Amino acid sequence: MFFLHPLPNLTDASSSAFMHPSHLLLSILLLSTSAHAERMSWLENDRIKLGVDLDHGGAVTFLASVKDGANVINNFDMGRQVQLSFYSGPVPFEANGQKPAEHWRHIGWNPIQTGDDFKNASRILTHENDGKQIHLTCVPLQWPLNNVPGECTFDSWLELDGAVVKARARLTNTRSDTTQYPARLQELPAVYANAAFPRVVSYMNEKPFTQDAVSAAPSPKGKHPWSFWTGTEGWAALLDEKDYGLGLITPGRVHFTGGFAGKPGPNDTHGNSTGYLAGQALEILDHNISYEFRYELVLGTVQEIRARAATHRPQGSPSWSFTQDRQGWHFQNARDTGWPAKGHLHVLLEQDDPQLISPQTFWQAADAPYLIIDAAFHTKQKQGIVMWQQHGTQGYSAESKISFPIIADDEFHRHVIPLSSIPSYRGGMLRLRIDPVSGAETGAWMNVRRIQLSAKPE
Repeated sequence: MFFLHPLPNLTDASSSAFMHPSHLLLSILLLSTSAHAERMSWLENDRIKLGVDLDHGGAVTFLASVKDGANVINNFDMGRQVQLSFYSGPVPFEANGQKPAEHWRHIGWNPIQTGDDFKNASRILTHENDGKQIHLTCVPLQWPLNNVPGECTFDSWLELDGAVVKARARLTNTRSDTTQYPARLQELPAVYANAAFPRVVSYMNEKPFTQDAVSAAPSPKGKHPWSFWTGTEGWAALLDEKDYGLGLITPGRVHFTGGFAGKPGPNDTHGNSTGYLAGQALEILDHNISYEFRYELVLGTVQEIRARAATHRPQGSPSWSFTQDRQGWHFQNARDTGWPAKGHLHVLLEQDDPQLISPQTFWQAADAPYLIIDAAFHTKQKQGIVMWQQHGTQGYSAESKISFPIIADDEFHRHVIPLSSIPSYRGGMLRLRIDPVSGAETGAWMNVRRIQLSAKPE
């Protein structure tokens, strides 16, 4: 299932007591959890000004053009801002005898950077600002519970490049629950902008980086104001009527969620109406994982946002090397031996219909007619299956698959699979699914070092 960031409270007319101090010149600063002498930390250049709130986990609460100083970030409550938010099991999540409210039961384990739904703020552990880069570490809180730390830390590194905020983020887990829970959709990151930017746009078609026309995000289905889409140029934006606003760039990722909730209105940082974006990825978050990702925020026109995204254009066809981690792959009816990987993934194939599923990406079938799987198998079964999801479809069709012979002698071999021999392998592609075996088998396993889409069978 797809899980959304906590929905905006569209019935509560209250506003936060959020106040922004005047600009402070900061040198390198280490901030303890008891010292709140400076609430905000700032970076500024000749294009934009960025502020993070040190009383709320270091989330981005201010971003403005220096021309007008107007903050575009929404701060209606502690579930907004630009912030880190991660998801795992169990669902529902309980701690210290607390149970989530019924409307948060589906959220599960969900530490977020700013704080929780009870208005408790996350703690800053360290903060540094040398005038060029902000680095901070916080202990996040579980959103649906009252003042419950996440048994993890968040790190953020932020710097400016023209009208761009370049960001690196890290989750470091130290959970006492060592269960390997199924993959969940992550917010990478969550981005909330003000009511002045109600238009949600992206490039969603099969000709990325060719100046093909951009599109409005699809309309939401059901009661939720958010929808999902594939942005094949790796960006999405919240814009005003003049095509100006806040862009989110997610290098290497093309899956997005977002939308607009409420009514278009003024650029009010405390207003309830808001636009929302998040980069998406299905990830297994182990109890001890160190998980990093990068993103960029761009304050500018849609043309400027798109031009910046083009600087991150992928080179070559997708390829994944599993020497240290899963590279965004996850499993159905299977599990591996946890994080970190030690040269390869060791995947146990003891359930019916085990599956390895790639992250969403984008490639042209004509550029990658072959799939190469560098793997070792321990099984009595002889055949595996590869499936692919085509751009514009919701899943895997019966025609979009090919069988391949398994070399099951416990040794590594390159299994070369001619995808283009199947007529449906044409046009734009989004992701792969590998079914190494068809049925449950006690003791069966697969070690996989590399999976590569290739123009040649070598």
